[in-house]
Amino acid sequence: MNNWRDTCVDKTNTIRDTLVVINQSSLKIALVVDHEMILLGTVTDGDVRRAMLNNVSMESSVAEIMNPRPITAKGTQDKKALTELMQRFVLMSIPIVLDNNQVVGLVSLHELVKKPKRSNAVLLMAGGLGKRLSPLTNDCPKPLLKVGESPLLEIALKNFVEAGFNRFYISTHYMPEKIRQYFADGSRWGANITYVHEDKPLGTAGALGLLPKSEIVDDLVVMNGDILTNIDFEKLINFHEENQADATMCVREYVHQIPYGVIETDGYKITTIKEKPSSQHFVNAGIYVISPNLINQLIKNKPVDMTTLLENCIAQDGDVAVYPILDYWMDIGRLDDFQQAQLDVKSL
Repeated sequence: MNNWRDTCVDKTNTIRDTLVVINQSSLKIALVVDHEMILLGTVTDGDVRRAMLNNVSMESSVAEIMNPRPITAKGTQDKKALTELMQRFVLMSIPIVLDNNQVVGLVSLHELVKKPKRSNAVLLMAGGLGKRLSPLTNDCPKPLLKVGESPLLEIALKNFVEAGFNRFYISTHYMPEKIRQYFADGSRWGANITYVHEDKPLGTAGALGLLPKSEIVDDLVVMNGDILTNIDFEKLINFHEENQADATMCVREYVHQIPYGVIETDGYKITTIKEKPSSQHFVNAGIYVISPNLINQLIKNKPVDMTTLLENCIAQDGDVAVYPILDYWMDIGRLDDFQQAQLDVKSL
């Protein structure tokens, strides 16, 4: 049926270990089972995301966040019945079990129905100079550097097309003619590409002001062109819409460990000694969903950074949501990142 056995974990596994299983499987779910393959619960990336936002330790048992009463199906149900069941309960995957709840398979909605075309447009930011990747970028714009067999920007474009997107804008500045020559109108990938050019750098959000505002009637996905990821863009859009946000910023967990014992004091007295403590933060992942009303506020050719745009939205009582990325993600800004990406892309 598929690689469903690879999604099985024990209830003693940690949340972090389970997330690895989820990310390595195309089915994006983990089945919590006992030694006889009896289903105890299920865990999705959404469950992990909620746990992270609620400050649940990633080292906790997966049993703490699993759904102990998941919707299941029998192997005797046909494709139509399975599709209707999954759509009724808004499920992306459903375990197939016997009468004693023993797992015998796992079916994904992707296997049953073709993803619909999305009306949302995508802006791919491809104007950076890529100075930290010199000399590779001396005569090649960073988005055209090959990761594996394909340019970085082409990998991103294909992922969006696979998710049902077909309207694209590409912002250029450095060596724009090479990017235009390679991607042309996008028809080679089943895409429709329009280019916007920054004569001078306009900041991380300035290209939004160059878009034809009359054409942006739906929420816009924005992604930096130097990112390698297999994030589920459909889930991102759905999350943004469900939260009725003016903007959504994708974030990545960043754990910083201090390599020394940290001493806390009260005057001259030591109160606590913490050996090599770590702190967890969310960092900007360079992927956003922006509503048309924010884009309409921008002035053409006026420099603005994305952080400033979002901070102004918050100051005006707008809703800016945060979406933790649990999938693979890498910002290819340095040579060692680029070299690591050459290894990682083989498993994506």
